[in-house]
Amino acid sequence: MLATIQYGSKKLQIDLSLPIDISIPLRASKSNVNAWYVDAPKIEPVKDGDKIVSVADGACVNFNTIFFNPHAHGTHTECVGHITKKVHSVNQNLKQFFFLAEVVTVAPEKLNGDFVISKKQLQFAIGNKKREAIAIRTIPNTQEKLTAQYAHTNPPYLLEDAAIYLREKGVKHLLIDLPSVDKEKDECKLLAHNAFWNTKGELRLDATITEFIYVPNTVEDGVYFLNLQIAPFENDASPSKPVLYKVMS
Repeated sequence: MLATIQYGSKKLQIDLSLPIDISIPLRASKSNVNAWYVDAPKIEPVKDGDKIVSVADGACVNFNTIFFNPHAHGTHTECVGHITKKVHSVNQNLKQFFFLAEVVTVAPEKLNGDFVISKKQLQFAIGNKKREAIAIRTIPNTQEKLTAQYAHTNPPYLLEDAAIYLREKGVKHLLIDLPSVDKEKDECKLLAHNAFWNTKGELRLDATITEFIYVPNTVEDGVYFLNLQIAPFENDASPSKPVLYKVMS
């Protein structure tokens, strides 16, 4: 189903029948993707005394309670409230959900024993393109990202100058296939988070960071129309479902 969308001064044609879901589903399993030293998520039927509220156990409905952490257990979108003393809700600050996005593939480079993404790499990948959203796919890009246990592994991260570059380029929505844009253990400096949200200046309340995406290898680098879907949680972060649509023309 082709749709023509007026986006600013441009007309974009996308095929709504070909969505590309780049979220990681949340499963009640120890093999669910995980970070930040917490237990696996749980999805359990409510128990009322000896009664288990599930159809398999004789109830007329399934009635599950879900225990999870949005930052640790899968694709999530967060706002500046993730790092501020003042409470900011992603549900209150993300009010638009469609953006022109660029998918870029980057091979993190080694620096002082870490693997990092630098400003220079992003400059090369993005060039002179102007995009509201950037989705970063790191390589190697294997399906192990769907089940990875990241605690104590020091995964790759963005350098501060890379986050500043994206902010100054006008990128409002940063998506990445890592558990964080910052180093796992950085003494709470959170340099990339702070730089992207501009905590030393005027806060970018409408800017978001989405972590734990997964962009399949079949998806080519290039321009896409992004639908950034969140659940309406009044929290600094929400589980999310970013969906890409290839721009046909």
